Amino acid sequence: MKADPAVQRQLLDLAKVDAELSRIAHRRRTLPELTEIAEVEKTLRERKDALVAVQTSASDMDRDVARQEREVESVRAREDKDRKLLASGSVSPKQLTDLEHELATLERRQSALEDDLLELMERREALELDAQRTGAEVDKAEQQLAEAARRRDDVLADLEATEARRTTERTALVPRFPEDLLNLYERVRAQKGIGASLLRARKCGACQLELDRNTVAEIKTTAEDDVVRCDNCGAILVRTLESGL
Repeated sequence: MKADPAVQRQLLDLAKVDAELSRIAHRRRTLPELTEIAEVEKTLRERKDALVAVQTSASDMDRDVARQEREVESVRAREDKDRKLLASGSVSPKQLTDLEHELATLERRQSALEDDLLELMERREALELDAQRTGAEVDKAEQQLAEAARRRDDVLADLEATEARRTTERTALVPRFPEDLLNLYERVRAQKGIGASLLRARKCGACQLELDRNTVAEIKTTAEDDVVRCDNCGAILVRTLESGL
């Protein structure tokens, strides 16, 4: 294949633009903010799940406390009734003995219920503190997520602006090349990542390998408008005064 040497040299401009577009695409895929966001999102889900669990336990505990309070009130009401009956003086000796026995039983029952109620209320208070702590962790994770997302969006906006400029440059460059040369360049770039590179000091700029003497001697004999390629990576080798041929 043949192409004007000046046109071949312009492949370096196209390759430079394509290299930056590739770097932009790679950076977009590998932004550290993406990893950070994924990690924070995982943490946030865990914290939210923990908060729901604590709130559910607290709600269950509220029902237990309410039930225990009703039992305490029921025993107190029964005790008050018995004491009023006892104070009325209208009971028989046998009823008096039964009432005294029942009052003693009710007092023990009330004491046990109140102890249980106190324990439930202490556990409820601990759950409330746990809920506050977990809620604070949820708020912190949400703030971290918002900050990471903001930084990601800022970087993506910069990348998109640079990508738009380079894409415009590429659009202007492409019509300068004959179809067969451009097709070769695109095919090599699709396969190897770099379509064309400068041959500098007998070294391929794409694969960074130095050409052997026989290859260099062969290239020296080719016409300036011949399109030559690297035997190692297949990239189009653009020859200039820097090539050292």
